[in-house]
Amino acid sequence: MAGSTGGGSSSNPSPAPPPPKILLAKPSSGPLPGKFARGAGEDENVPHRSRLPPVGSLNLLSDSWDFHIDRFLPFLTENTDFTVVGIIGPPGVGKSTIMNEIYGFDGTSPGMLPPFAIQSEEIRVSARHCTVGIEPRISAERFILLDTQPVFSPSVLAEIMRPDGSSMIPVLSGESLSAELAHELMGIQLGVLLSSICHILLVVSEGVHDNNMWRLLLTVDLLKHSIPDPSSPMLSHPQSSSLGPEKESRDKLHVGAEYMATPIFVHTKDDSPKAQYESYISTLWKLRDQVLSMACPSFSRTLSEREWLKNSAKIWEL
Repeated sequence: MAGSTGGGSSSNPSPAPPPPKILLAKPSSGPLPGKFARGAGEDENVPHRSRLPPVGSLNLLSDSWDFHIDRFLPFLTENTDFTVVGIIGPPGVGKSTIMNEIYGFDGTSPGMLPPFAIQSEEIRVSARHCTVGIEPRISAERFILLDTQPVFSPSVLAEIMRPDGSSMIPVLSGESLSAELAHELMGIQLGVLLSSICHILLVVSEGVHDNNMWRLLLTVDLLKHSIPDPSSPMLSHPQSSSLGPEKESRDKLHVGAEYMATPIFVHTKDDSPKAQYESYISTLWKLRDQVLSMACPSFSRTLSEREWLKNSAKIWEL
């Protein structure tokens, strides 16, 4: 089904075996800005991918909780027909596996690595997480997929905690906070950002009775109303570089109808006695079909992939 990868046959009678590949759609073949621009004497036969940043450094949101656009920007184009799908949930519920399926990854293809790393048995046993911040990928169909670090994660909490119990990550204007409070705020910030910049937000939990996730979404819903969508014209205003937490700035940015990503609730376990089970792969296929075929909400105006990314960084400042 989904996820087959194309490849042409070579006329060379003895082709070298291809190296393992990361599934990541290439940007357009036109010139790229800055340090990724084509050089005057550059060999046009050099693969385009070699001039792009390493996949491992693409994180939009880093482990220091800083938003970066320069790493992912070269993979985006001026195309305006794209869909942003984000995901949020606790550790070990299969978020990266779901995103790989939506991408169209075919695990049966030899030598192919999944676009999103999945939790190995070693990581599971050591109680660690394999996704840091926000890891983006973009499919050939121009689906921008945002995999995220887990919320309510003991391993994330352990990583940000100093010996005295304070947080190593300044999540509120450099204010010193306890690690527990900072960890909770990080989950809220992540939820507000995703609901502001995505068309579809997958909310994954083990079951419908995950009260922590429901409380998180209620908090996100309360805080989201002061945040514009990425296409707000005020985000592109020259004065937007000085965005601050002041109410006046928020009121100027809050124009038009309120926007929020469409949530899809995904439960990876069903403990009800009447639950009808089907194969895991079949369920993933159905979820992928639903995501790819659903009518997504529109931003307030048309914008390109590159504009979306730049304005998403400004939303993060809010």
